[in-house]
Amino acid sequence: MAQVTVTIAKHVYRVACGEGEEAHLQGLARQIDQRIEKLKKDFGEIGDQRLTIMAAITIADELVEAKRRITELDVEILNLTSKETDRTSERDEWADRLADSIGETAARVERVAQNLNTLSRS
Repeated sequence: MAQVTVTIAKHVYRVACGEGEEAHLQGLARQIDQRIEKLKKDFGEIGDQRLTIMAAITIADELVEAKRRITELDVEILNLTSKETDRTSERDEWADRLADSIGETAARVERVAQNLNTLSRS
């Protein structure tokens, strides 16, 4: 297991992570650090713990909103898939009716041709 050193709110932490995940973990730590720095600018020095909690809450809120949006999009995909399935079914039914109609028309043409052949031989 790899270890990486990250700095968040001017505090240095050693964190374990999977092999190859070091850069990703450092990127996440930078995002948290940037969030805390923005909160410091917005609210001033209100204490590291409060800033960290506020950062965690805003990140959690974004995560909940992203999950809600994903759920909405999943429902939209299901609805679109259902509509496409309905359209495919309707198209298949139409194609079947058309094929039946063409078959019936071909049979009629065949009968007319046979009748004409019979009449022309007489």
